[in-house]
Amino acid sequence: RSCGWKMADNVAEDSTSLPTLAVTAAVGAVVLLLVLLCGVGQGKVQQEGEKTEEKSTKSKKQPRKAKPKPAPKQRQGAHSFSHNLLATSLKGHSSRVLGLDFSSNAKYLATCAEDRTVRIWSLKDWKDKEHKSVQVNVELDHATSVKFSPDNRAFIVALYNGNTIRVFRIGRKDEGSGIQVSALEQDFPQKSIKDIVGLGISSNGKFMMTAFADTNIIVWNTKPGGEVLATIDTHQMENYHATVSPCGRFIGSSGFTPDVKVWEVEFTKTGEVKEVSRAFELKGHSSGVYTFDFNVDSTRMVSASKDGTWRLWDTNIEYQKGQEASLLSKGDLPSTLPCMVAMAPNGSSFAIALGYDIRLYSTETGEEEEKFTDVHAEPVTAVAFDLGSKYLVSAGDKHVRILHNTVGYQALLADLQHKLKTTQSTAYKERLKEQIKETEDALKTIVGEEKGEKDKKDKENSKKKGK
Repeated sequence: RSCGWKMADNVAEDSTSLPTLAVTAAVGAVVLLLVLLCGVGQGKVQQEGEKTEEKSTKSKKQPRKAKPKPAPKQRQGAHSFSHNLLATSLKGHSSRVLGLDFSSNAKYLATCAEDRTVRIWSLKDWKDKEHKSVQVNVELDHATSVKFSPDNRAFIVALYNGNTIRVFRIGRKDEGSGIQVSALEQDFPQKSIKDIVGLGISSNGKFMMTAFADTNIIVWNTKPGGEVLATIDTHQMENYHATVSPCGRFIGSSGFTPDVKVWEVEFTKTGEVKEVSRAFELKGHSSGVYTFDFNVDSTRMVSASKDGTWRLWDTNIEYQKGQEASLLSKGDLPSTLPCMVAMAPNGSSFAIALGYDIRLYSTETGEEEEKFTDVHAEPVTAVAFDLGSKYLVSAGDKHVRILHNTVGYQALLADLQHKLKTTQSTAYKERLKEQIKETEDALKTIVGEEKGEKDKKDKENSKKKGK
């Protein structure tokens, strides 16, 4: 019986110790599992931290643009362009030309391209078979637009990857013939990762302007160092285009909203920038405005919109007194796709480039005077008139087209004839007669004698009908 009790006692001890062992084992397993999970979590966090740090380091070393530009649509097969108003083609770039600008002394044309170069062309060589140019390399980037300084001793470019301004100085070679170009050591500071959609420099050389594809416009001091003089918020949701007027008084912008906004840059008595204030707006389009342009004295403007129309404006107004720009004429665009416009400095004509084609209009009649079809192998990227309003220049592929602006010649001829009727000076009359003959001869050479006479009669008939 004692043995029975001992056995019972042992069984009782074993039965009471079993739950204790089970609980201990379970607690140990839970602790071990927690340790393993924490270790894995720490390793994952550490890996993610290392990846984040690595990614941020890479992003600092290699900044990326927010939106890459889409590849242009190129026509299949070899491309050739011919037209009776084609003066010449400038060939030298090895890839698509994106921007161009004329120097204020009417001696040079600057072009920039995706081949990471800027070329300076001499205008006096246009009539020659071979066209010489000075090649300027744009290191580690390419320029999307180019602008000469008013003294023609420098030019600025907008950098595609850098999204900022680079300045190049122009000097004479030691032997005295030709020019040499060098870039400043430091670019202007980057203010946005958005594309630059507008670049300009004032005619008095006191400020520069960059507009970005958000709503910001930066006004810069032209001195090295990149001092910001003013910042403009256009409130247009997205800027499509911006420019400095040829007279140097205004900065204009257009974008997603159906208006063109114009600011006046005010100067101190010493010629420094004082402030930038709103001047006037162009109102009338029903959708966003792709682009616009001024004539030389900012008394005329032209705009083109998503609503499928272009509009010509009288901006010779007293905006300080609340006077608004008035509409002179308007017309339909071939489509609502993005386009660009350029106005002749003398205000006689304007051009609209849409896709591969360019149309030339008279500001006097609002009529389409010429159409240039398939001017380039790729869509047109830039269009501008020379300072004399005699040539229309365009870019789109690796060639630059130089076209005669017959509307500009006819406007010049009409202006000379008007001056001849009103002047009293005998000497001035003789000089005007010489200029009239030179212009008439040039027109006959360009379009032929028969077409020149027909255009002259058509213009006279148009005036009679208008009266």
